[in-house]
Amino acid sequence: MKSFRRHSATVNAGSMADIAFLLLIFFLITTTISADKGIIRKLPSDCPNIDDCVKDTYERNILRIELNKNQDIFIEDKLVALKDVKQMVIDFVDNNGESNCDYCLGSKKPELSDHPKEAIISLSHDAFTKYQLFISVQDEITKGYYELRSKYVKNTFNKDINSISEDELLKVRKAYPFIVSEVMVKRD
Repeated sequence: MKSFRRHSATVNAGSMADIAFLLLIFFLITTTISADKGIIRKLPSDCPNIDDCVKDTYERNILRIELNKNQDIFIEDKLVALKDVKQMVIDFVDNNGESNCDYCLGSKKPELSDHPKEAIISLSHDAFTKYQLFISVQDEITKGYYELRSKYVKNTFNKDINSISEDELLKVRKAYPFIVSEVMVKRD
């Protein structure tokens, strides 16, 4: 009679490291890594002579927007909803308080800005303000300026804002300059 010896079954694990390495390479190559998105803003240029860059501004030409730690939005110390920010920015910038802006359509209120070139939006926030709220307010401010610039392009050039030339775009930016001042974060 023959004797049967039982051999334990083994798996050759020598190539397992190679397979794991190839799988790792495969997933690294095929996976898309999302890039962080930021806010598209042109930073102010460097000012060699500080006296040329600093000028006195009337209080009425500054619209103060404050975001607190409770995620509330205050414009000139009045609680407002996010959906109202855009219209308040439009009313402020396009006010024509000095009545010397021939393209402004504002109501000429004495407590609002004198001219779009004088209008400054001052945005301040608390250290505990949520990033989403800050970005949403920035978006509403940008939408307000976009709407003002679109109307200006329509009335001045009789075109759509997406079909203007570079020279016309410079004129639009000069008519409604985007001046937003971000105040340093308040910390308790």
